[in-house]
Amino acid sequence: MDLELQRRAQARAAALGISFAEYVRRLVAGDLGERKPAKPDISVMFDLGASDEPTNIARDKDKMIGEAVWQEHLRKTGRTPRRHAPAKAGRRR
Repeated sequence: MDLELQRRAQARAAALGISFAEYVRRLVAGDLGERKPAKPDISVMFDLGASDEPTNIARDKDKMIGEAVWQEHLRKTGRTPRRHAPAKAGRRR
């Protein structure tokens, strides 16, 4: 492999957050049609990098996981979310 191609491949591996050796293994496995063991990607759960506004996962993780699970449930069942009536202000019991 020429040095420029290797440099680009190493940069791509680094961008993916994996070692160069793992990058090469994945390419070879993909070319040969071998399946790698199923390993969930955390970005699927949190949709990392897709948010326009900053998030605080440490503080909001329960809410974020709940929303992700609810959206997946709605997607699988083909349902749409119900709209709740706004709470009436000033009334406490």
